[in-house]
Amino acid sequence: MGHPPLEFSDCYSDSPDFRERLKCYESELERTSKFLKDVIKDGNNVIGAIRGYSVAVQKFSQTLQTFQFDFIGDTLTDDEMNIAESFREFAGLLQEVEENRMMLVQNACDLLIKPLEKFRKDQIGVTKERRKKFEKESEKYYSQLDKHLNLSSKKKESQLQEADDLLDKERQTFCESSLEYVYQIQQVEDRKKFDIVEPVLAFLQSILTLNNLTVEMTQDFLPYKQELQLSLQNTRNHFESTREEMEELMKRMKLPNPIFIRHGQQPTIEGYLYVQEKWALGMTWVKYYCKYMKDSKLLLLLPTEQKPATKQIPVELTLKSCIRRKSESIDKRFCFDIETQERSTFTVQSISEVNRKQWMEAMDGKEPVSFYRRYFYCHLLQEGVYRTVGSNIQVQKLLNAFFDPKCPGDVDLNSSEWDIKTITSAMKFYLRSLSEPLMTYTLHRELISAAKSENLDYRLGAVHSLVYKLPEQNREMLELLVKHLVSVCSHSCANLMTASNMGVIFGPTLMRAEEETVAAMLDIKFQNIVVEILIEDYKKIFSGPPEESLVPPLPPPRAAPRRRQPITISKRPPRHYSGLQPPAFESK
Repeated sequence: MGHPPLEFSDCYSDSPDFRERLKCYESELERTSKFLKDVIKDGNNVIGAIRGYSVAVQKFSQTLQTFQFDFIGDTLTDDEMNIAESFREFAGLLQEVEENRMMLVQNACDLLIKPLEKFRKDQIGVTKERRKKFEKESEKYYSQLDKHLNLSSKKKESQLQEADDLLDKERQTFCESSLEYVYQIQQVEDRKKFDIVEPVLAFLQSILTLNNLTVEMTQDFLPYKQELQLSLQNTRNHFESTREEMEELMKRMKLPNPIFIRHGQQPTIEGYLYVQEKWALGMTWVKYYCKYMKDSKLLLLLPTEQKPATKQIPVELTLKSCIRRKSESIDKRFCFDIETQERSTFTVQSISEVNRKQWMEAMDGKEPVSFYRRYFYCHLLQEGVYRTVGSNIQVQKLLNAFFDPKCPGDVDLNSSEWDIKTITSAMKFYLRSLSEPLMTYTLHRELISAAKSENLDYRLGAVHSLVYKLPEQNREMLELLVKHLVSVCSHSCANLMTASNMGVIFGPTLMRAEEETVAAMLDIKFQNIVVEILIEDYKKIFSGPPEESLVPPLPPPRAAPRRRQPITISKRPPRHYSGLQPPAFESK
């Protein structure tokens, strides 16, 4: 709702209501003045950034221009000639763009900064001067009025008449200053609608004009780009064929070392491995010559230690997974675990660290799962899990161990050193300590608004849509966490932790407000509701984004719609430009 108008007649009554309305205008004047100060400051920053960017690009183009390609041999192909001249072409294009950009920078001050500074000085500054005069005359008049009312009625008539005339004069001066002030402050309020917007519009137009010019230059650049891409691809193909021949020559020059060439069904990797096996007298390590075919995931184990009166036959296994064995979990070096379809997980030892990396690379091996991923897959049935708190000393010790720069993440959560309370408390502390909550400050207000809706379908739809506005890594982490919480809540009969209880615990952790205010504290219950929705509707929310739209569904429209629709940029017909595409060839 706008400010009520200030009537000139109110200047004579000078009522408390008039003064209150005047204060509203003064507050708006201060807000406008601060806004202009920020716009001018930020505008200068933008202009400075554009100028700095343009200078950097021109320097970059000069560097490109000065470089000359050398070549091997005595002749260049046509494609190589095109490539040799490409940097000069790039430099010329960049230089042309930046010349136009510098023209924008040179005009930006006249378009944006000077008009806003002029309005701030000539309009807001004058209004503030009128305000000082009004306050001065107001104080002077009411002081004179107090003196006048205290005059004795016994004074001479001529003295009383003189006092009346003086008061009338002071009142007239006060009312005139009030009228001028009211006129000026309302004028500023009306003028700012165009005096502020016009400079910003002109500045925006200059930026868009430059962008349009850049698009046109891009269209002119496309034929050259396509021809150069063809030259690059041809040159790359020539290089690859030449490189292969040179590598073969290099290998032949290294003879008499053996040459290993893999053909057809030859194994991807082969060599000796020591397999940990359980014998009658305990665990032992058995030496095998192993072959692995990556395409079929077939692993052959050929025994090398013959047992008396027994025939050793190869063992054929189908690989499921391969994970590096942590150093502190076994008293052997260079170990990794293999899981196959035919038998449970078993441990093998390679002959060196390099050899272990080669086997793991061939088998698409993985490192031990990090803290939160290993942790989330734990099956937790302890009563009051996440509600009970662990020892601060133990929690900090676990976090320090996990984030140790020497071996980050190399912590055995199954160790008896870490109880459930310590692990759950460390997890909550880690999430609370993030510089920005997992569900981000940006979406906080929208998520709270969704939770406040009385329409349950809208509430679920809005949360569903907003989850897919999260950064990808945040969403993946959130999905992992919520999946774990769903698993925990599925055992609520044992651990007494329902979705509502989890919401109370994780709402403030995942959705803390950016500012700690009373209003933010009052919204905590709605943070809890969001977490409840995520747990209760996990399958629907994380199965994929909403089908209809990425924008949250809107609540029912207001009963009395606007008479006129505002002009918005989003309503304009879309303009289609064919943008530059990255090169299609592969990098080697």
